[in-house]
Amino acid sequence: MTAQVRIPTVLRPAMGGDATISVEGTTIGEILVQLTTTHPAVKGQLLNDDGTLHRFLNVYVNDDDVRYLGGIDAPVVNGDEITLLPAVAGGAR
Repeated sequence: MTAQVRIPTVLRPAMGGDATISVEGTTIGEILVQLTTTHPAVKGQLLNDDGTLHRFLNVYVNDDDVRYLGGIDAPVVNGDEITLLPAVAGGAR
């Protein structure tokens, strides 16, 4: 299955500069492994060493949070749109 992955601005330099990348996979885990294989510089921002989702990464499939769809095992079908949103920390003191 081919999904369109929306790449946030902060990750684009490490992923070739594109705002959207077509990726093959049937689960979120497969999609993220494919992304980190092609763009190893982002692995630590997407996945933990044990292959689970990084806790500061929000992932959505067609606007639905994968945490409620099965996490790393959330299914992906042809044409799905996946959005990666790294959490941003900071603010006024």
